[in-house]
Amino acid sequence: MEDFTVNEMLELQRKLQERYKDRWAPISPETGKNQLLWMVGEIGEVIDIVKKNGGQKSVEDTELRTHLVEELADVLMYYNDVLLCYGITADELKKAYIEKHERNMKRW
Repeated sequence: MEDFTVNEMLELQRKLQERYKDRWAPISPETGKNQLLWMVGEIGEVIDIVKKNGGQKSVEDTELRTHLVEELADVLMYYNDVLLCYGITADELKKAYIEKHERNMKRW
């Protein structure tokens, strides 16, 4: 399988947002805060899987692994909503990520 890029995720999320624009809050900086809170909730669901089952079982048990990956996909969906809400592009994210990585490589 090919890599799944940030741009691909953003495009899928735009389509989802467009489909439900009459039901969901509009993509805007004001909505971004709520999307962050929902994302934290999804991270909690990921943590619960690992906490209740242990890390090793969570990746080895097929059913648990499927659930873990699904919850991580939820986290990424909200993450991409946050990027859309604040108008952050894949290029901006890449630049910031690389700069942070370079600082961290020299940190310790």
